[in-house]
Amino acid sequence: MVSFKEALMKGLAPDGGLYMPQTIRVYPPAFYKNLAGMSLREISFIVAEAFWNDDIPADILQEIIYDSINFDMPLVKVADNRYLIELFHGPSYSFKDVGVRLLVRLLGYFNGKNTQKTVNIFASTTGDTGAAMADAFAGVPGVRVYILYPHGKVSEMQERQMTSQGGNIVPIEIDGTFEECQSLLRQVFNDKEINRSMLITSANSVNVARLLPQSFYYFYAYANLLKMVNKPTDVVYSVPCGNFGSLTAGLIAKRMGLPIKRFIAATNRNDTFVRYLNTGGYEPHPSVPTIARSMDVGAPSNVERIRELYADAHDRLRTDVESVSYDDELICETMRRVYTETNYMLDPHGAVAYRALDEKLRPGEIGIALEPAHPAKFAESVKGILNVDVPMPSNLDATERRRKRSIPMSPLFADLKKFLLQEM
Repeated sequence: MVSFKEALMKGLAPDGGLYMPQTIRVYPPAFYKNLAGMSLREISFIVAEAFWNDDIPADILQEIIYDSINFDMPLVKVADNRYLIELFHGPSYSFKDVGVRLLVRLLGYFNGKNTQKTVNIFASTTGDTGAAMADAFAGVPGVRVYILYPHGKVSEMQERQMTSQGGNIVPIEIDGTFEECQSLLRQVFNDKEINRSMLITSANSVNVARLLPQSFYYFYAYANLLKMVNKPTDVVYSVPCGNFGSLTAGLIAKRMGLPIKRFIAATNRNDTFVRYLNTGGYEPHPSVPTIARSMDVGAPSNVERIRELYADAHDRLRTDVESVSYDDELICETMRRVYTETNYMLDPHGAVAYRALDEKLRPGEIGIALEPAHPAKFAESVKGILNVDVPMPSNLDATERRRKRSIPMSPLFADLKKFLLQEM
C-alpha cells in the first residue's frame, strides 16, 4: 500500500502495475436522490472527498476541484430514452480536460513551491490526452511534459493542439503505433538510469489521479437525468472505449452506489475487450487504424484495473458489462443517420457509443452515451462523412493556424533514452 501522493507522483508502481484505491466508499441511496439539486462542482467535490479526504484538507480540495472543473457537461436528449452527455466543453474540447486539469493542480499542491527539481510528466496518447495536457500544463513552472504520439495516427487538430505550444511542452512523434508509445512509456518508468536522473510521473489514465476524476461525469449525468425524468430506473451507460479509463471510472462509480444497471463498452475494430468478455481470455493485439482513431488501442492497460476490481470473476463482470465493436462503415452510417434524423453532429467516437446504445438498449431502460470530443477535433473526417461544414470554436480555429513543432523519433527505447538523458 502507498499513499495517494506517492501514487500520484510515481504514476506507475515499481513492478509496472497500476495503482487502485484500497477501499471504495459507498454512499447511501438517499445521497443519490439529492443529486439533482447539486452543481457539477459540488458533486465533483463530494466524490473527490471519497478518494482523497485523508490526503488533502477539505478546504484545499474544494478549491482545487472548483478551479479545475470550470466548464459544463450538459445532458442532451437525442431520442426516446436516449441521451448524450457532452464531455467536450472544456478548454481542449475533449473529456480528457476533466482528469488532466485536476492532475495539474494536484501535482501543484503536492509539489508545493519546490520548483528546484523539475517534475517530468510523460504520456502516450492517441490524441486527446496530449491535447489536454498541452493546454493544461503550458507555462506551468517546474514542469516539463513529454507527449509520445504515433505519427500519422492522430487527427490534424489534435496534433496541432499538442505540437504548437512550445516551451515546456515536448511532443515526440513516434514512427510506430500507440502500443509502441505505451511500451516506451513503461520502459521509461522502469529504467533505473532515467529514474536517477529525472523526477518522473505520468498523465495517462495509468495514473490513478487522472483516472478517478473521470467518475465525476457519471454522477453528473445522473443528476441531470433526475431533472429530466421522474424517478429514472434501469439506467445504462454506453462508453466509447480505447484505453478503458472511462469504463473503469464508471465501474468505480457503480461500486460507490450510483444506480447504474449496466454498461455497454463500445469499441471500434480494436476488439480486444469484446473477445475477452466472450472467451475469458485476455489477448492483446496490435492496434488497427480506424476512423475513430483515438480508440485505436489493441492492448488497453486499464483492463488490468477492471480485472482487479472484479477479482477476475468473469461472470460477474459480464453481468455488469456488455461489449460490442463496429467497423468504419457502421460508424459513418451512424453519424449520417443521427445527423439526418436529429440534426445532431456526432464525432466518430461518440458515434460508436451512440450506435451501441441504440442497438443494445432494452425495453424499459434509459440510456446515456458518452460524447467524448467536439466534432471539430476531427473536422476533416466529419466533413467528409456528413458532407457539411463543421462548426469551428474560435479557440480551435486559432490553434489550427499555429505552427507544428515536434521531435521525430523511432520506436526504439535506446533512441528515446538518449534524447531524454541529453535533456538533463
